[in-house]
Amino acid sequence: MNPRSIWLGKKPSLKTTLAVLTLSTFSSSLFAAPLNKADIKFIGPIAADMQLKPYQTEHQDAIINNLLPSLQQPKKSITVFGEKLKWQSFDSVNALTLGGLQALKLTASAERFTQGTLTIKGIEKAQLFINSEKQTPTKDVYELALSQGDHQIVIIAEQVANWNDVEFDFTAKTDTHTLTFSSKEQHGLSAKQLFDAPTVSALSLSPDAKQHLVSTRHYQNSTGNTANTVTELKDDDNRTIYRFESGQPSNVIWSPDNNYIVYLLEGKLKQLNRKTLSLRVIAENLDGAGGFSYFDNTSLIFNWSKSPTADSSLTKHYKGLQDRWSYARITSQVYLLDINTGLSKILSQGPLSHSIEDFNSKRGTVLLSRGTQPMLATTHPTTELIELNIANGKSEVIGLFNIFNQAKYSNNDIYVTAGPDFKDGLGRNLPEDMLSNNYDGQLYLLTDNGKKASALSRNFDPAIGQLEVLNNGDAIVKVTDQDTIALYLYDKSKQRFNKLKTGFDVVEQFSYSNNRSPAILVSGSNASSPQQLKQLSINKNKAKTLWDSKPEGYANTDIASLDEFNFTNAEGVEIKGRVYLPTDLDKNKQYPALVYYYGGTSPVTRGFTGRYPFNLWAEHGYVVYVVQPTGATGFGQEFSAKHVNAWGQYTADDIMQGTQALLKQYPFIDKNRLGNLGASYGGFMTMLLATKTDMFSASIAHAGISNITSYWGQGWWGYLYSGEASKNSYPWNNATLYSDHSPVFHADKVTTPLLLLHGDSDTNVPVGESHNMYTALKLLGKDVDLIEYKGADHQIFARDQRFDWWSTKLAYFDQHLKNEPQWWQYLYPKK
Repeated sequence: MNPRSIWLGKKPSLKTTLAVLTLSTFSSSLFAAPLNKADIKFIGPIAADMQLKPYQTEHQDAIINNLLPSLQQPKKSITVFGEKLKWQSFDSVNALTLGGLQALKLTASAERFTQGTLTIKGIEKAQLFINSEKQTPTKDVYELALSQGDHQIVIIAEQVANWNDVEFDFTAKTDTHTLTFSSKEQHGLSAKQLFDAPTVSALSLSPDAKQHLVSTRHYQNSTGNTANTVTELKDDDNRTIYRFESGQPSNVIWSPDNNYIVYLLEGKLKQLNRKTLSLRVIAENLDGAGGFSYFDNTSLIFNWSKSPTADSSLTKHYKGLQDRWSYARITSQVYLLDINTGLSKILSQGPLSHSIEDFNSKRGTVLLSRGTQPMLATTHPTTELIELNIANGKSEVIGLFNIFNQAKYSNNDIYVTAGPDFKDGLGRNLPEDMLSNNYDGQLYLLTDNGKKASALSRNFDPAIGQLEVLNNGDAIVKVTDQDTIALYLYDKSKQRFNKLKTGFDVVEQFSYSNNRSPAILVSGSNASSPQQLKQLSINKNKAKTLWDSKPEGYANTDIASLDEFNFTNAEGVEIKGRVYLPTDLDKNKQYPALVYYYGGTSPVTRGFTGRYPFNLWAEHGYVVYVVQPTGATGFGQEFSAKHVNAWGQYTADDIMQGTQALLKQYPFIDKNRLGNLGASYGGFMTMLLATKTDMFSASIAHAGISNITSYWGQGWWGYLYSGEASKNSYPWNNATLYSDHSPVFHADKVTTPLLLLHGDSDTNVPVGESHNMYTALKLLGKDVDLIEYKGADHQIFARDQRFDWWSTKLAYFDQHLKNEPQWWQYLYPKK
């Protein structure tokens, strides 16, 4: 089995209905026993009249692989060529030979990482799959390397001389490597489910709310790192009207008259008639074009970028701080495209890039934003908001802002999202001696063409993110609300925020209609339940479910239980958190625990899955504590402002105090088996904590910052982020901040084993940040490991790397917190 694609699962429940292997010693290092046939399911004969078996054709693998998914489903029967076949216990089979194909299915449950061999006797032609992956035997012997959890084994037999002679034997590598075999279908959550299960990747609701487009994406072994995506046009009863199966459309927009859909596909801008489903190409050769919107029924407005001619010189002369960005020299202008002829005309011009914020077709105006100077050397680049009159080409400056995120028309007024310091601190709700955290988004209203401004969310704790505006001038805002991502409606006339009842902990994507009864199409998930797609009526504030990924991707799956766990820190501030508990938890036993955090202004939200799969860790036998330390947005401005010029000061205290409170609340956690981990700023926190405490027995830092100065100077956005995290502080005027808070300057204090993970192509936090710490700890003789992912940037996206990354972290903690080094040694053997 490929060690980089092990199916991670849960610790099995050892029930009396399962057949537990009783191992008898064959030698000092081999332990073996036959499998009980009662714990194996059998089905067949499949297509008994088959004249030639798959192995006798030129398409054996394709035939077998196409049959496999039907056999893997937790169903009592399958129907093949009109014949219904039922699964039965293998011990009830007493035939000598059978026609067609036969299949066997069983579950192998491992309490820990297990190695051994599975021997199959009596089947002359067979293919064996573990968790959908085909296994290659040596003669009749299959090498197994299974992580803790439940693993599905499917065997498809093509030729058997006598079924009474078929036997299965498992030989363990050592007496600690044991498997429990059963016919159960219920299983623990796996890594493959979390990554491969179908999810909504794009959605769009028509202006009249009568149709919607939705793209779903899933992964599978046969396509590896390439996603399988299908986009469908559906009606308001969720029936499919049209399906894209080959190329996938992007930049989907709907005509204001509700007659057409326009989208980009295969380099062409296409128009689909919603009634007749006829297609026409509007324009092509649009490389660099994007952000299309209907300006009116006859024209589209969009941005069109132009990359500079490739530089073949031997050197690069930097023009400014932003020139380290690969896209810094690309310029973008705004164009209008006539749908009938395909003719485009430019609306903006000059050396500066222009971005479309919004437009008003009735007035013939466009809101544009642009940087006032390319490559400007400042931690807060200035943005100019202008209004362009298309008819005469004249533009008027609405404002010049040091803090700016987004702008949208609200009838004759303009909504703006920006940090608390917008317009000289208009949105601040802080004591005078505190500096604002401008990642804490606020909502403002500009009136009288920008001459007047009012703060709308000064007393609203959630941090404002995405902004959309309805025809009546009300706003839909996507916000960070403590550890949730929610939708709120801002009622402009009543000047208040009303939360929309999506039923999600984390709203991922949304699209809205602009008819008399506005609706919202929204995808999201909860901490303990996977993604769904819903449609919400704004007026009724009630949602209905259109699609649920659970039956497709998580049937018969055990999911960890969840506790809310908050504590009050030494400063008297309540710190929120949550705890994931292993399935079949026995409170009379002692469990290892993992503590996870971020700390870099954003809370760790309650999504079901993601890069850090808390539910999976719990199924692997760990109690998982997710803490939201001081400095995060979504809890009010004073809470987030403590991130500024702190660099872990408050965050570290909250993590350590929270961990101590956790141990008091949950006595079944073993205080001597605590692990901690974080990424990016959370990786910095892991390194920093290693210099401050020995309460943890093993630590993992992914893409962490070890030296604040080198990150500030070398990360692509390091100096911009430091504009908030180290506001007004620089190495020359606050050297103490940059050195005393940098973990590498205190590496001699580290006593905890530390694993450093990093993508070797990370542009956000350069890989040198892990190299700094690795070099220091190696020279100090400390217990440290460094693993780089080739070609990976700041995040690990590719499927094969993601599985490896997840396995590496769990194997490292198993080694240090469970005294089970075998998995780590298997992944990273000593040469």
